[in-house]
Amino acid sequence: MTSENFFSGFCFKNESKLFDEYLERNDFTISGFSYGAIKAFEKAINCETRIDKLQLLSPAFFQNKDEKFKKMQLMFFKKDEEQYIKNFLENVKSPFYKDVEKYFSKGSIEELKELLNFIWNKEELKKLVSKGIKIEVFLGEKDLIIDSNEAKEFFKDFATVYYFKDKGHLL
Repeated sequence: MTSENFFSGFCFKNESKLFDEYLERNDFTISGFSYGAIKAFEKAINCETRIDKLQLLSPAFFQNKDEKFKKMQLMFFKKDEEQYIKNFLENVKSPFYKDVEKYFSKGSIEELKELLNFIWNKEELKKLVSKGIKIEVFLGEKDLIIDSNEAKEFFKDFATVYYFKDKGHLL
Protein backbone atom coordinates (compact mmCIF):
# COMPACT_ATOMS: atom_id res chain seq x y z
CA MET A 1 0.00 0.00 0.00
CA THR A 2 1.37 3.36 -0.90
CA SER A 3 1.59 5.88 1.92
CA GLU A 4 -0.98 8.05 0.12
CA ASN A 5 -3.54 5.24 0.54
CA PHE A 6 -3.29 5.18 4.35
CA PHE A 7 -4.44 8.12 6.47
CA SER A 8 -3.17 8.59 10.02
CA GLY A 9 -5.12 9.14 13.19
CA PHE A 10 -5.22 12.26 15.34
CA CYS A 11 -1.78 12.70 17.00
CA PHE A 12 -0.32 9.89 14.86
CA LYS A 13 1.95 9.63 11.84
CA ASN A 14 3.06 6.58 9.83
CA GLU A 15 1.32 4.13 12.19
CA SER A 16 -0.05 1.77 9.53
CA LYS A 17 2.39 -0.93 10.77
CA LEU A 18 0.25 -1.21 13.92
CA PHE A 19 -2.56 -2.55 11.74
CA ASP A 20 -0.65 -4.99 9.55
CA GLU A 21 -2.93 -7.89 10.46
CA TYR A 22 -5.99 -6.02 9.11
CA LEU A 23 -4.74 -3.90 6.23
CA GLU A 24 -5.00 -4.95 2.64
CA ARG A 25 -2.04 -3.34 0.90
CA ASN A 26 -2.59 -2.65 -2.79
CA ASP A 27 -3.19 0.26 -5.15
CA PHE A 28 -6.98 -0.13 -5.02
CA THR A 29 -7.53 -0.04 -1.25
CA ILE A 30 -7.77 3.12 0.83
CA SER A 31 -7.44 2.87 4.61
CA GLY A 32 -7.48 5.14 7.60
CA PHE A 33 -7.25 4.97 11.36
CA SER A 34 -9.57 7.06 13.58
CA TYR A 35 -9.30 10.64 12.27
CA GLY A 36 -7.59 9.16 9.22
CA ALA A 37 -10.72 7.10 8.52
CA ILE A 38 -12.52 10.39 7.84
CA LYS A 39 -9.77 11.38 5.39
CA ALA A 40 -9.86 7.95 3.71
CA PHE A 41 -13.66 8.20 3.36
CA GLU A 42 -13.39 11.69 1.87
CA LYS A 43 -10.77 10.49 -0.62
CA ALA A 44 -12.99 7.56 -1.62
CA ILE A 45 -16.00 9.85 -2.12
CA ASN A 46 -14.02 12.28 -4.28
CA CYS A 47 -11.80 9.79 -6.12
CA GLU A 48 -12.40 9.28 -9.83
CA THR A 49 -10.00 6.38 -10.22
CA ARG A 50 -10.57 2.75 -9.34
CA ILE A 51 -11.13 1.84 -5.69
CA ASP A 52 -12.06 -1.69 -4.65
CA LYS A 53 -12.03 -1.37 -0.87
CA LEU A 54 -12.26 1.22 1.89
CA GLN A 55 -10.93 0.11 5.28
CA LEU A 56 -11.94 2.17 8.32
CA LEU A 57 -10.02 1.28 11.48
CA SER A 58 -11.70 2.62 14.64
CA PRO A 59 -13.28 5.45 12.65
CA ALA A 60 -13.70 8.74 14.53
CA PHE A 61 -17.42 8.51 15.31
CA PHE A 62 -18.79 11.29 17.47
CA GLN A 63 -22.12 12.10 15.82
CA ASN A 64 -23.84 10.42 18.76
CA LYS A 65 -22.26 12.94 21.18
CA ASP A 66 -23.96 16.20 22.13
CA GLU A 67 -22.59 19.71 21.60
CA LYS A 68 -21.66 20.01 25.29
CA PHE A 69 -19.34 16.98 25.03
CA LYS A 70 -17.66 18.40 21.92
CA LYS A 71 -17.24 21.86 23.44
CA MET A 72 -15.73 20.35 26.60
CA GLN A 73 -13.20 18.37 24.54
CA LEU A 74 -12.13 21.52 22.70
CA MET A 75 -12.03 23.55 25.93
CA PHE A 76 -9.80 20.98 27.65
CA PHE A 77 -7.51 20.88 24.61
CA LYS A 78 -7.20 24.68 24.54
CA LYS A 79 -6.65 24.87 28.31
CA ASP A 80 -3.80 22.33 28.45
CA GLU A 81 -2.84 20.70 25.14
CA GLU A 82 -0.06 18.62 26.68
CA GLN A 83 -2.29 17.06 29.36
CA TYR A 84 -5.17 16.56 26.92
CA ILE A 85 -2.92 14.70 24.48
CA LYS A 86 -1.36 12.64 27.29
CA ASN A 87 -4.83 11.52 28.47
CA PHE A 88 -5.94 10.94 24.89
CA LEU A 89 -2.96 8.68 24.14
CA GLU A 90 -3.52 6.67 27.34
CA ASN A 91 -7.13 6.08 26.27
CA VAL A 92 -6.05 5.18 22.74
CA LYS A 93 -3.57 2.58 24.04
CA SER A 94 -5.99 0.94 26.49
CA PRO A 95 -6.59 -1.93 27.25
CA PHE A 96 -3.29 -3.22 25.84
CA TYR A 97 -0.60 -0.62 26.09
CA LYS A 98 1.18 -0.84 22.77
CA ASP A 99 4.31 1.21 22.21
CA VAL A 100 2.93 4.08 20.11
CA GLU A 101 5.22 6.95 21.08
CA LYS A 102 7.33 6.53 17.94
CA TYR A 103 4.19 7.26 15.88
CA PHE A 104 3.27 10.40 17.83
CA SER A 105 2.71 13.61 15.90
CA LYS A 106 1.05 16.46 17.78
CA GLY A 107 -2.50 17.07 16.61
CA SER A 108 -4.02 20.51 16.11
CA ILE A 109 -7.19 22.11 17.45
CA GLU A 110 -8.45 22.26 13.84
CA GLU A 111 -8.06 18.49 13.44
CA LEU A 112 -9.80 17.89 16.77
CA LYS A 113 -12.70 20.16 15.74
CA GLU A 114 -12.99 18.36 12.42
CA LEU A 115 -13.05 14.86 13.90
CA LEU A 116 -15.48 15.79 16.68
CA ASN A 117 -17.91 17.47 14.28
CA PHE A 118 -17.66 15.11 11.31
CA ILE A 119 -20.95 13.48 10.32
CA TRP A 120 -20.78 10.14 8.54
CA ASN A 121 -23.26 10.54 5.70
CA LYS A 122 -25.43 7.49 4.98
CA GLU A 123 -26.15 8.61 1.41
CA GLU A 124 -22.45 8.90 0.62
CA LEU A 125 -21.79 5.48 2.15
CA LYS A 126 -24.59 4.04 -0.01
CA LYS A 127 -23.04 5.77 -3.04
CA LEU A 128 -19.69 4.05 -2.40
CA VAL A 129 -21.39 0.66 -2.02
CA SER A 130 -23.38 1.23 -5.24
CA LYS A 131 -20.07 1.87 -7.06
CA GLY A 132 -18.97 -1.61 -6.00
CA ILE A 133 -16.58 -0.43 -3.29
CA LYS A 134 -16.39 -2.88 -0.40
CA ILE A 135 -16.28 -1.14 2.97
CA GLU A 136 -14.71 -2.77 6.01
CA VAL A 137 -14.96 -1.29 9.50
CA PHE A 138 -12.79 -2.54 12.36
CA LEU A 139 -13.89 -1.79 15.92
CA GLY A 140 -12.81 -2.79 19.41
CA GLU A 141 -15.44 -3.34 22.10
CA LYS A 142 -13.15 -1.86 24.78
CA ASP A 143 -12.53 1.37 22.83
CA LEU A 144 -12.26 4.33 25.24
CA ILE A 145 -12.29 6.95 22.46
CA ILE A 146 -15.50 6.22 20.58
CA ASP A 147 -18.69 4.36 21.42
CA SER A 148 -17.85 1.32 19.30
CA ASN A 149 -21.28 -0.24 19.78
CA GLU A 150 -22.97 2.88 18.34
CA ALA A 151 -20.48 2.88 15.46
CA LYS A 152 -21.13 -0.83 14.83
CA GLU A 153 -24.89 -0.22 14.65
CA PHE A 154 -24.39 2.72 12.29
CA PHE A 155 -21.97 1.08 9.84
CA LYS A 156 -23.48 -2.42 9.73
CA ASP A 157 -25.85 -1.51 6.88
CA PHE A 158 -23.00 -0.36 4.61
CA ALA A 159 -19.98 -2.38 5.59
CA THR A 160 -18.58 -5.63 6.81
CA VAL A 161 -17.99 -4.80 10.47
CA TYR A 162 -15.33 -6.63 12.45
CA TYR A 163 -16.04 -6.19 16.16
CA PHE A 164 -13.31 -7.42 18.49
CA LYS A 165 -14.40 -8.12 22.07
CA ASP A 166 -11.05 -7.68 23.82
CA LYS A 167 -9.59 -4.81 21.81
CA GLY A 168 -9.53 -1.05 22.18
CA HIS A 169 -9.02 1.86 19.78
CA LEU A 170 -5.71 0.51 18.46
CA LEU A 171 -7.28 -2.89 17.81
